[in-house]
Amino acid sequence: MDVIVKTRRGFEKIAASHIGEVLGPGAEVEPAPFGYLGIVFVKAPGSDKWALAQLIAQKVPEADRVLVVEKLVPADPAEIEKAAVEVAKRYINPDDTFAIRTTRRGSHTFSSIDINVRVGAAVKEITGANVDLEEPTKPLYVEIFQDTAAVCIPATGEYRKLRRDKPLALGYLRKVALGQFVYEGDEEAVRKMGERIGRAVQTFEVGELTILLHKPVQGRALRAFIQAVEEGIESRYQIQVKSYGRAVWKVPVYVYELYQYVRAREGEPIVVTDPKGEYVTHVKEKLAELFSRERVNILIGAREGVPPGVFRFATLVVDLVPQVTIATDFVVPSLAIALISALEEAKALPKYTGRRDKKLRTLT
Repeated sequence: MDVIVKTRRGFEKIAASHIGEVLGPGAEVEPAPFGYLGIVFVKAPGSDKWALAQLIAQKVPEADRVLVVEKLVPADPAEIEKAAVEVAKRYINPDDTFAIRTTRRGSHTFSSIDINVRVGAAVKEITGANVDLEEPTKPLYVEIFQDTAAVCIPATGEYRKLRRDKPLALGYLRKVALGQFVYEGDEEAVRKMGERIGRAVQTFEVGELTILLHKPVQGRALRAFIQAVEEGIESRYQIQVKSYGRAVWKVPVYVYELYQYVRAREGEPIVVTDPKGEYVTHVKEKLAELFSRERVNILIGAREGVPPGVFRFATLVVDLVPQVTIATDFVVPSLAIALISALEEAKALPKYTGRRDKKLRTLT
């Protein structure tokens, strides 16, 4: 093989077909080799494999990652280390950073971490480059297929959710105490709206949600709304617990009467969302000042807005999208995105600086 293409599982044949069309009849394209999904082998005798890889990267969107095979060796740690060092000598400079990315397929007496540690130590010694497991300038891939290991250089970049200098929003969202008016209507509509609101507040892991009453509400409607909100929170929370690599905050739910809530939060920042307010980015400096406090209370209406009398007790009244009245189930996502954007513009958010995993750096 000259090039290994990684694609979504189930897209191997589609990707292989498009690769064959792009490269022409001289190319040998094998989808799902050895039955491994998400993989396509490409070989084109007599062609420049880097040119092939670049062409695939440019023309085939099904190719999530394109790897140029520099060495093929038996799947033995000593052989892999030797081959990786040879590749690294011409690929990695002392002022680069690198990481070893190993994927095993098949049964072996060693793990992917074993290869990462062994090869990483050898590459560091021979090149003098530093290890950066998060954002290496020169990642080196080891793709193992049963008895064969391929040492590869990527022809496509790496994408990561959290990169250095990205703003960190979660701590600021945790300061948000939402006051959400009860949504009224037929029971089915109330349940759907409540579940959507619950999923939204849990998605952003706000500090708390208080369901606010500002007039008499039918007990059945209130019960349905609260139950649906809690079901939405639980549904999203379970997904987060399974998929996140960190602890997840489960949003607590309270019920309070609006005017007593405002009195109880006297002395704390209170922000009202309403089209009559200032555009959120125009008050970004004030918002940054408010978010230096432990808790920021934000009131959200439902069908009818927050009563104007409450505006006098608010620290700020903000408009999230001028000329647009946002549907109730879209307010929380719109609010969270607008707040974080405004705080970032005000340079109030801390930046991600990378993990400081001394143990891994020592091992590699």
